[in-house]
Amino acid sequence: MNWHRLSIPEIFELLGSGQQGLSVQAAEEKLNTIGANELQEGQKKTITGILLSQFKDVMILILLAAAIISAVIGDLTDSIVILFIVVLNALVGFLQEYRAEKAMQALKQMAVTQTKVLRDGVINWLPATRLVPGDMIVLEAGDAVPADVRIVESFNLKIDEAALTGESVAIDKITDPIEIDKLAVGDRKNMAFKGTFVTYGRGNAVVVATGMQTELGHIAKMLQEGESLTPLQLRMASFAKKLSALVLFLCVLFFVAGWLRGEDLLKMLLTSISLAVAAIPEALPAVITISLALAAKRMIRFNSLIRKLPAVETLGSVTFICTDKTGTLTKNKMFVEEVFVNGQLYARSQLATIKQNEPFSLLMHAFALNNDAAEDAGNNITGDSTEIALLEMARELDIHRDEWPRLAEIAFEAERKLMTTFHQHDNKVISFTKGAPDILLQQCVDINMPHLQQQVDDMASKGHRVLGFAYRYWDARPDKPDQEIHEKELHFLGLTGIIDPPREEVFEAVAQCKTAGIVPVMITGDHPLTAKTIAQRIGILSSQNDLLVTGLQLAEMDNDHFSAKAERIKVYARVSPEQKLQIVKMLQRKGHYVAMTGDGVNDAPSLKRANIGIAMGITGTDVSKEAAHMILLDDNFSTIVKAVREGRRIYDNILKFIKYLMTTNSGELWTLLLGPIIGLPIALLPIHILWINLVSDGLPAISLSFEKAEADIMNRPPRPPGETVFANGRGLHMIWVGMLMAGITLALQGWAINHGLHWQTIVFNVLCLCQMGHVLAIRSEKRSFFSIGLFSNKPLIGSVLIVMILQIIITYTPFFQPVFHTEALSVKEFIIVGAASSLVFFAVEIEKIYSRRRRKTVEKPAARIVGWP
Repeated sequence: MNWHRLSIPEIFELLGSGQQGLSVQAAEEKLNTIGANELQEGQKKTITGILLSQFKDVMILILLAAAIISAVIGDLTDSIVILFIVVLNALVGFLQEYRAEKAMQALKQMAVTQTKVLRDGVINWLPATRLVPGDMIVLEAGDAVPADVRIVESFNLKIDEAALTGESVAIDKITDPIEIDKLAVGDRKNMAFKGTFVTYGRGNAVVVATGMQTELGHIAKMLQEGESLTPLQLRMASFAKKLSALVLFLCVLFFVAGWLRGEDLLKMLLTSISLAVAAIPEALPAVITISLALAAKRMIRFNSLIRKLPAVETLGSVTFICTDKTGTLTKNKMFVEEVFVNGQLYARSQLATIKQNEPFSLLMHAFALNNDAAEDAGNNITGDSTEIALLEMARELDIHRDEWPRLAEIAFEAERKLMTTFHQHDNKVISFTKGAPDILLQQCVDINMPHLQQQVDDMASKGHRVLGFAYRYWDARPDKPDQEIHEKELHFLGLTGIIDPPREEVFEAVAQCKTAGIVPVMITGDHPLTAKTIAQRIGILSSQNDLLVTGLQLAEMDNDHFSAKAERIKVYARVSPEQKLQIVKMLQRKGHYVAMTGDGVNDAPSLKRANIGIAMGITGTDVSKEAAHMILLDDNFSTIVKAVREGRRIYDNILKFIKYLMTTNSGELWTLLLGPIIGLPIALLPIHILWINLVSDGLPAISLSFEKAEADIMNRPPRPPGETVFANGRGLHMIWVGMLMAGITLALQGWAINHGLHWQTIVFNVLCLCQMGHVLAIRSEKRSFFSIGLFSNKPLIGSVLIVMILQIIITYTPFFQPVFHTEALSVKEFIIVGAASSLVFFAVEIEKIYSRRRRKTVEKPAARIVGWP
């Protein structure tokens, strides 16, 4: 319903109401029919449901199956260890998701409890939940608006709609109909909306929508949509399915082959289970969770608070950052940027040179005196953001109010768009009038109207909010100031252009985004001209192909048209909450990972739907914070770019420890599969496999998360959304290095058996030490271990030493030998184990040398094409 288009009598007729409000009986009947004025929740997740959902992951189900089979065949140690890992992982996931469920509760708390309602012509205080369409309510400064209402009377009524629209300036409310269809919420100036706040003046309004039919209710419905999976969750789900299929195939193949050869069935079943345990990286879920938690802790130093752990990694995969303008790209503080006086336009930096000029001095006094901003004892200024900017400008040039006392005023009205104040100075009375230039210039005498109108248009085209100033002298103080008398035949003083300027650090941050292959997009509730100016200044709009689209234009586009343009649109202005959600969904449909910033209630649905929702810590509402994955503690766009760098670093490191863990598992698998084929006994017991997979794997893998970022981390595009963990040669690496480990292990096993040595302990130790050589070699994808520096990742070196010490303890300590089925090795045996294990380290270093040379060969022709030396 376009309530803003209708006149007040038409609305009263439609709602069966009037200036005296509804009758008590009519209101009760409506309440019974429509229901209470409150937000309804969708199907609520129970604590049990959230906990059980943690066990749906394919990898977790495989581990549970392994634990059950181990318990059935009597191997309780393996079963208990696996169950401990599964429960730990589930608890961490449960706590994250439980906190996320608070978004709807925070939204409900925005509802006001009591409001002034006119029924049968009598004003009563009633609970806001009992309001119905047709109720007449009273709005006063400080009130929260209890429902969506149409303004009936406005006495300088101003409403802060920032939480709903993102507009940083309070809106002056009017009563006249607005004859335009499909207006954005911020442009419906004759309406007020549930969840917004009255900052100034008073008024009466008629309720037109309650509960879920309000704009806030529409947002609540959108909040009930599901969240999208993170890149890591998608990749790990794909990885787990492929791994489970491979494990099942190998186990069945091995069991059937043994059965056909006439092997003992129980022995083959146990060996098949050992194979399954060897193939599954039991430590992987816990290692990923712990690494993300460590990264989240580290990111607090960058003013980034992570609410949902997978968000850490998602940052590294982001291809589009959709950001709010006000307070994130800009300072969230209005600023006088230029002044037109004496027929000349001056930038702020030039004003100090002309402050002795009389017309300019008079204009600066108008800035300070025709101004309701208040100064406290500490010289802090409070009030309307535009008036604060004017007063700060005047104070900067040593203009003081004390010598020009205010005698009278004609208050600002939204319909008139002017404000006039009268002051005593040097035995004279002077009035200053400020307001919208198109209205003010009509009241001025002796001016070149076309020239001044062109100047106003030029300043407005830069995205400035333009204010005009005029003055007039009077013989005496007016007894009853009257706009028809005292705002006529004025003398023009000048114009000023005011804007919320960009943050200084944003310029570099936007440039860094583009270098890193990330597309920054501005989404704002502000005016298109203002949005365009800021976007051009900071580099978001930088080419002819870049588009700016308004909410009205977006509403007129069909899906195909929008899809064709979505990747070229860099600025959206005056968009609704539904459209923000539409933008996120369209970019995701086109295969992008989207980061969305926001601070208002209107941002919550898109924050929740985005691959990573980023709420503002300072200006953000509780609703936006609860819906987001991450909170910026300083509300600064450049902090997002720092967080992206950290996200890329942690994802690189996650890939390193997946490579590390899976290579080890590959080595175990080849050892167990090939040993019996070449006539060797089964090399490893289940307890050995679990020790390798959890302790020898786990500690160094977690320490890999401390590895520093690669030098080119922000000079490369984001990883393609469809890229798997096996891409870029990682899968091949897992296979050939695993085969090398198995080859070394089986060669030593055969040699030890032939020489009557402790072959099983040798096999166990050589696999563990091969891992240590491997983890040191894969610290960097490109650089040699020797160029990185031994101690550039001290936790990793420490974990390698701890694993080696633990390996010595379980090999040589009599207490542990029966548990791990180990025997003390001789010095000769241990030296042979160490020397053989080091082969893996040198083999991987040689692989990196080959890769570096191949990359240089590929890059040389490209360099010549673009004209590099």
